[in-house]
Amino acid sequence: RGWTADMKIQICALIFLCQTYAESLYRNGTKPNIMMVMSDAFDGRLTFDPGSKVVQLPYVNYLRELGSTFLSAYTNSPICCPSRAAMWSGQFVHLTQSWNNYKCLDANATTWMDLLEANGYLTKSMGKLDYTSGSHSVSNRVEAWTRDVQFLLRQEGRPVTQLVGNMSTVRIMRKDWENTDKATQWIHQRAASPHQPFALYLGLNLPHPYETESLGPNAGGSTFLTSPYWLTKVSTELISVPKWLPTSAMHPVDYYSTSTKNCSGDFTEEEIKRIRGYYYAMCAEADAMLGQVVSALRETGLLDNTVVIFTADHGELAMEHRQFYKMSMFEGSSHVPLLVTGPGLMSGLQVNELVSLVDLYPTVLDIAGISVKGILSGHTLIPLLSKARTFSRKRRPDWVLSEYHGCNVNASTYMLRSGRWKYIAYADGLSVPPQLFDITRDKEELHNVALIRPDVEAQLDKLLRSIVDYPKVSAAVHLYNKKSFGAWQYSLGRNYSQVIGNLRWHVDWQKDALANERAIDNWLADSL
Repeated sequence: RGWTADMKIQICALIFLCQTYAESLYRNGTKPNIMMVMSDAFDGRLTFDPGSKVVQLPYVNYLRELGSTFLSAYTNSPICCPSRAAMWSGQFVHLTQSWNNYKCLDANATTWMDLLEANGYLTKSMGKLDYTSGSHSVSNRVEAWTRDVQFLLRQEGRPVTQLVGNMSTVRIMRKDWENTDKATQWIHQRAASPHQPFALYLGLNLPHPYETESLGPNAGGSTFLTSPYWLTKVSTELISVPKWLPTSAMHPVDYYSTSTKNCSGDFTEEEIKRIRGYYYAMCAEADAMLGQVVSALRETGLLDNTVVIFTADHGELAMEHRQFYKMSMFEGSSHVPLLVTGPGLMSGLQVNELVSLVDLYPTVLDIAGISVKGILSGHTLIPLLSKARTFSRKRRPDWVLSEYHGCNVNASTYMLRSGRWKYIAYADGLSVPPQLFDITRDKEELHNVALIRPDVEAQLDKLLRSIVDYPKVSAAVHLYNKKSFGAWQYSLGRNYSQVIGNLRWHVDWQKDALANERAIDNWLADSL
């Protein structure tokens, strides 16, 4: 009652859309299979031009041709566990309270994989999951808890490269290859009994840098390691040397990150290109693992009825902005790959809309025909990908949110990407000013225009505050850090100094251990 003719036409069109999409996805009364491959530290800009030219990624390119490539996909937190917690739960980091690599989702949290299993899917997860609380090293959590302490200590080994084997050395990351082989075997087993739809998740560690063994068990991962075979996949003449701001012009948080990541020293141009080249070679090895499982789907005849998703938890700076690793809102760290292909979905499509990892939860449920219950942070991507696109675009936000609360950064960081702008805010007063980059004109993110464009800065800050009360969240993280560190310190008793003195920052710590202990004591006293 009260419907206009136009409204009736739109409703009929939406019904037709749903029917068309359902017919394309459901073949012979069965739901489509779903396979997700998630790598670690894969720079999303390598999946489309011009970044894709620097390294051969044949299976990424195959998925590009077969399906859709998202040109503006972002992590919701540029570090392993909080990012994956957002992807598995469909919730922003401040909602899951996944503050660092130690505190993430509870073990009984409901994931989209759980819902698939409850709705008739045969499910299997292999490899790196990394989204529940309690993982990662003592160093990682202590460095996150103490980031507000007034000291500046190197928390990582200096980034280095290592070449192993020869032109016949293909399988370097053994654990990843073992999991890829298991996934391949599992796919072949499913082909023998195809009556039940399946959901397969494969988590890779590559192209995450390896642990630097020479620096001891607490050194962390700062070695870019590959073989001559994979280096042949890299076009060395196309490897760029990133421009760096002088240290005096760096934002205070970026300066802190550069120092704690052990990148404040001198690097030759050849050294930088070698680090970047080895990283690209590691991406090529990860691409081959993706290719093995996609080939298994094709060989078994399952590919035509399987939705394949390739993505990553975050990127890798690879010496951009005088940093390696992630933990930054710069593009190399926050921009992730996202490729989707499957029955009823567009081929060869490049999607410009801003999306993030929280969108995968409702997308997977949409693919499986499962209704979403509760409020999610993300929105299904299917309307952007379906072949029946005429009336398919539901209203989705024109922004994405990413936030970071862990180690190697001394302030909670909030990134809002909207249109041409990237706004990065902090809640620590005038000492940590915001950053604003025009991504279209300043792709290298070297020119902070927050003071030049106060109108844009004010508009985006207002939008950000409507999404998350970030000063309140930052205060909660500060309190969590102090309580958590205090409880950990108390549990150690007299062993406190000895344990903390042997963490990843031990070289700098031992230069003046008493001064560092006093800094921690002063920080704890000014708090609870």
